[in-house]
Amino acid sequence: MRELIAFWCVRMAIVIIVAALGIIIWFLGKNGLSILSWEFLTEPPREGMTEGGIFPPLVGTLYLILGTIICALPLGVLAAIYLTEYTRQGKVIRVIRLGINNLAGVPSVVFGLFGLAFFVIYLGFGVSILSGSLTLTFMILPTIIRASEEALLAVPQTFREASLALGATRWQTIYKVVLPQAFPGILTGSILGIGRAAGETAPIIFTAATFYTPHLPRSIFDPVMALPFHLYVLATEGTHLEKTLPIQYGTAIVLLGLVLGINLAAIVWRARLRRKKRW
Repeated sequence: MRELIAFWCVRMAIVIIVAALGIIIWFLGKNGLSILSWEFLTEPPREGMTEGGIFPPLVGTLYLILGTIICALPLGVLAAIYLTEYTRQGKVIRVIRLGINNLAGVPSVVFGLFGLAFFVIYLGFGVSILSGSLTLTFMILPTIIRASEEALLAVPQTFREASLALGATRWQTIYKVVLPQAFPGILTGSILGIGRAAGETAPIIFTAATFYTPHLPRSIFDPVMALPFHLYVLATEGTHLEKTLPIQYGTAIVLLGLVLGINLAAIVWRARLRRKKRW
């Protein structure tokens, strides 16, 4: 009886989560599907953002995601490799891991203020793609590091011992044996962090986003429009809320679709990697 109750609780938890996501998608689709079109995705905002599309915010979001991937993925994976493969497990490593776990719980607005003070003002990058990408990098690094650590620790120790016994160096063992085995887990954690970064508003308000720009960015030192900030502006600072309401729902659908698309791509890629490992 206890086992039956436990299984039903687990099933109900899954149903509640899926139902919540379904309700959100249904609500946004009901109110925003009518405005979705090719023109909506390829035109800039017009008439005080009451008409037009979301092309500049969409491109700006993609630039920020790309910059975050380039900065965060190598740093996070290399840090995880160092913590799991090269260090002795002791008090220092426990303190470092405690700091990483605490960093994961810092509110995103704090990262935004840090990025404003350090990247925008101190380093002189200004409000730009570079400042926003670096700020988002620091925000998602704990997620990538912890996920990469768990994936690396899941690789059996016998794989390392067999590689070293055949004469491979430690780095060859990590690069040729450990990383390929751990890559699906690393990919999953990394994409989850990047999906979170794609939907964040607070960190980019201070570091990368601009209210409106008629041109696409020409370098990494230019500010950009971004979907989360664009949605925030439409919902809170617009003067014609009744006109911008369909645009708000359409923007939310595109942003949600972007995040779900990133997660779906990670799932498909991970499944293919696991099939290759079995073969």
